[in-house]
Amino acid sequence: MSEIKVVRNILQTNDEITSKNKKILDEKGIYVINLMSSPGSGKTSLLERIIAKLKNDINIAVIEGDIYTTKDAQRIEAQGVPVIQINTGGACHLDAEMIKGALNSLTLDNIDLLVIENVGNLVCPAEFEIGEDIKISVLSTTEGNDKPLKYPLMFEKSGAIILNKLDLIEFTDFDKKEFYKDIKSLNANVDLFETSCVKNQGIDEICSWLMSKIKNKKMKIK
Repeated sequence: MSEIKVVRNILQTNDEITSKNKKILDEKGIYVINLMSSPGSGKTSLLERIIAKLKNDINIAVIEGDIYTTKDAQRIEAQGVPVIQINTGGACHLDAEMIKGALNSLTLDNIDLLVIENVGNLVCPAEFEIGEDIKISVLSTTEGNDKPLKYPLMFEKSGAIILNKLDLIEFTDFDKKEFYKDIKSLNANVDLFETSCVKNQGIDEICSWLMSKIKNKKMKIK
């Protein structure tokens, strides 16, 4: 019973800080994405493509979550946008307290879109709210189409799911029909995208969709 109480207390504390984070971000009209995936899905490459497409039209900032290293943050910084690195030192996810600290290092008045690239993990990141407007999951064709049913929480909680590395699907046994059937059984109303960073496929569609989300949030606070 004591372990259950500890878990409950951790989640309760996280939810309290999340509410404060979200209040701050909502007041500024910042649209916030919690970008999640397993390691190697290509989400950093995908984020690079999205930033390159949108950075001349909107102000973007990124919070990078990794257990160790700053390699992904360096890649994003090369895109010319503000980036804050969070190294968890072993934790498999970002939490609201970590995000609170990162927000203090950003000039929030100058941000339209904040992307939080979570630690690569198919389980823990989905369990912790951090103040986002939407969770987006990225799955690559090289990981196999069985992942949604094996790790359902992330796919259940996502508002959008991106199937990445379409250029490699012919070299795998990935079954798209089964994949989409499983996704719909978990999350019938989720928005779905297919992308290839190598071929720049699907990037325009995601960016158009994101721009509509950002504009809608801006309109709500006016």
